[in-house]
Amino acid sequence: MNALLKDAYDLHVHTAPDVLPRKVDDVGMAQRVIASGMKGYAIKSHFFCTSERAQIIRKVYPGCNVVGGIALNSAVGGINPTAVEMAGRSGARIVWFPSSDAEHEQKHLAHSPPDKLPNWAKIQFQMRAEGVHSPSISILENGQLKQEVFAVLDIIARFNMVLATGHISQAETFALVKAARARKVGRIVITHVTFPSTFYSIEEQQELVKLGAFMEHCYTTPSTGKVAWQTVFDQIRAIGVDRVLLTTDLGVSTGAFPDEGLRLFAEKLLENGFSETDARTMIVRNPAFLVE
Repeated sequence: MNALLKDAYDLHVHTAPDVLPRKVDDVGMAQRVIASGMKGYAIKSHFFCTSERAQIIRKVYPGCNVVGGIALNSAVGGINPTAVEMAGRSGARIVWFPSSDAEHEQKHLAHSPPDKLPNWAKIQFQMRAEGVHSPSISILENGQLKQEVFAVLDIIARFNMVLATGHISQAETFALVKAARARKVGRIVITHVTFPSTFYSIEEQQELVKLGAFMEHCYTTPSTGKVAWQTVFDQIRAIGVDRVLLTTDLGVSTGAFPDEGLRLFAEKLLENGFSETDARTMIVRNPAFLVE
């Protein structure tokens, strides 16, 4: 058990079973959570609702608060109010707006070198080569939010779920967060704010904080060299730990286990001037507020 991780959550974990090779499955991850002293984790899938998996794991491992969610990509019908309704009824705690199928993300990937493509992008290219169409998704039409977005926001508010922005553009994010606040969504996360396609300036983050959002920093982004560690530290200091969420985005088969990544993330902060209280605010208190 690691004292730094006691009661911590990682709200961005890619576990098996999945259509991609993963480092660990839900059973193994629950065992690692309990052994490390963590309280729980969130199962992130780009393709499937994970709330049913979370229900089973909580029953088998009651000492691990696994939470499920749904990402609004083409596999679930995109911005699909019915899918979000069913997710809410089955106990899902997080709704990610489009990630792998976001139009903004797809435009960014078009300029990425082949050796830098994420695994899910390789699957998309394979599907296209086989004639399987998976449309990209924008939540705006003629500069305005689509009507189905408002229906989804109302469902998120009714079930008190977390809205996470996924890989949508900055313009989409600001429109979405403003509408979410107006429709009484109480828990909002801006997904991996230093990721290349979803990079937010400090000024943009400060505006989103004023709208009630938390900023998510993922371990994989600086640890794989997509952004400098110093940029992460500077952003967290500018925003303040009370509105920051630390996650890992781990699960790729060649990476660290998510609990290891979360520990390394926290230790990296301690080595660079943050206190243990700061770290635990971002991995214990803030995620607990979001999902408990």
